[in-house]
Amino acid sequence: MSEWTDPELVDRRERLLQILRGYGRLAVAYSGGVDSAVVAKAAQVALGDSAIAVTAVSDSLAQGELEEATELATRIGIAHRVIRTEEFADPNYLRNNSDRCYFCKSELYGRLEGLMGTLGVDAIASGANLDDQGDHRPGMKAAGEHNVKHPLQEAGLTKAHVRQLAKAWDLPTWDKPATPCLSSRIAYGEDVTPERVKMIDAAEGWLRQRGLRLLRVRYHKGDLARIEVPIEDLPRLADPEVRKDLIPAFREFGFKFVTLDLEGFRSGSLNTLIPLDGLRKQTVELAAR
Repeated sequence: MSEWTDPELVDRRERLLQILRGYGRLAVAYSGGVDSAVVAKAAQVALGDSAIAVTAVSDSLAQGELEEATELATRIGIAHRVIRTEEFADPNYLRNNSDRCYFCKSELYGRLEGLMGTLGVDAIASGANLDDQGDHRPGMKAAGEHNVKHPLQEAGLTKAHVRQLAKAWDLPTWDKPATPCLSSRIAYGEDVTPERVKMIDAAEGWLRQRGLRLLRVRYHKGDLARIEVPIEDLPRLADPEVRKDLIPAFREFGFKFVTLDLEGFRSGSLNTLIPLDGLRKQTVELAAR
């Protein structure tokens, strides 16, 4: 049975398409994740050749993500362009305070804004959904400074709504776990370096090769890896047969210590390390920019 028999889902789709038509020619900041993929698909449906998906590549992009994004863009039928961003050249990004994402998104949206004439577009759109408004997301401040549109938010769509649309459009990423940039795994205050994101990428790849899907490898001071997986997967990683391979593999990647977080996987767990006073100060500083 077609997913489009649900009138509420059809209404959400039409609301999103109508919003996108109001933007004119559009560039979608497209990572290949479920949110940006739904915006890209909707833009292709609403705008046809007047829509383009743009993927940013840097050291913080995990292996395989660009290839998956490219394949999915072809499946969607939207024009696709890849650009290089240079956030690793920005000391504000490298020092990795809790506003790191602001500088990353400023680099991305600044480059997209500068390419609008070349791309032949009138607006830039992100994949931010309604649920993103409630988290610590300094990148949203950068988006506002570059007049980036948030069609999913305008349409009142939550993450669950987005996944429903992705499934109805037969996008293979409809149930793909969120894949934030590799730099987001590094504890605030520890410098972001290409070497550290490569360590994380290799470690997460090793775990995925063994069938784990939802996971994070967090980097902490002293080259310590803190592995987060769902509670039900904890016994699997604690098994002696797995540990005897995991520990030397992680040490080969560059980690000196390997730990398993008994609290299990949770998105944004490093945000708990941000002192409240520091968060307030950085919020004020961002608002003043």
